[in-house]
Amino acid sequence: CWDYRIIMKYEITLVKSLIGRKPNQVKTAKALGLTKVGSTVIKEENEAVKGMIITIAHLVKVVQK
Repeated sequence: CWDYRIIMKYEITLVKSLIGRKPNQVKTAKALGLTKVGSTVIKEENEAVKGMIITIAHLVKVVQK
């Protein structure tokens, strides 16, 4: 049995600095793998990643792939 659902992915780019941000926002960005302004990661779409994106939505640019 193969599951043929299309797995959506998010391309997440850090566009604003983490300096002076609340600790939970900094930890969320680090957990996603975003360390420097301009760094980009690709993550699979799931509820955990969606929640993390909401937490730092004002710091990142998200493109759905």
